Amino acid sequence: MDKKSNVLNVICFIFGIVFFVIGVLNVFLVDLVPGVLYIILSLIYFPHTDTIFKRKFNFSISYKSKIILGIVILWGTLAVGDLAEMFGL
Repeated sequence: MDKKSNVLNVICFIFGIVFFVIGVLNVFLVDLVPGVLYIILSLIYFPHTDTIFKRKFNFSISYKSKIILGIVILWGTLAVGDLAEMFGL
């Protein structure tokens, strides 16, 4: 792997951890359905599940798309989500 790929993997891994934590917080503090959706969404950001998708379905989401999708979802979660209202953000 080259250096650029390692940096992109780290960024995607961070997005995966953030969405997983948001999902767990939603499960316990808000509601089950959005929490499970965030946890499932976090799986596309981890490098190991990306290789599984490539192997099983011959399909992969580009790093740029993952990062843009992550920023949009994170912005939506912190702007209008129920979890943001609980913490006064």
